[in-house]
Amino acid sequence: MRNASIAHPKPTTPHPLHPNFMDSRKLAQYIEATDSIAKPWLLVQLRLKKLEESRATLSPNDYTQQLEDIHQDLMALGEWWRGIEDEVF
Repeated sequence: MRNASIAHPKPTTPHPLHPNFMDSRKLAQYIEATDSIAKPWLLVQLRLKKLEESRATLSPNDYTQQLEDIHQDLMALGEWWRGIEDEVF
């Protein structure tokens, strides 16, 4: 039997770093305004956002290559944050 009174969560405002919250220009401004240039995960997000915005103008091969490059750079970050979580997050 279905429970018709299940409440759906209220929509919330997405976090400023949520992928659908801002375009690459706004994300770059956020990174600059919060002095977050040394936060490599934000720079990866910026690269991903710029790639998403230019996807329609790229060939499938170019898009895939750029995505692979970003992924490789992300994986190279490793677990640099271990032990300093409170400082960086």
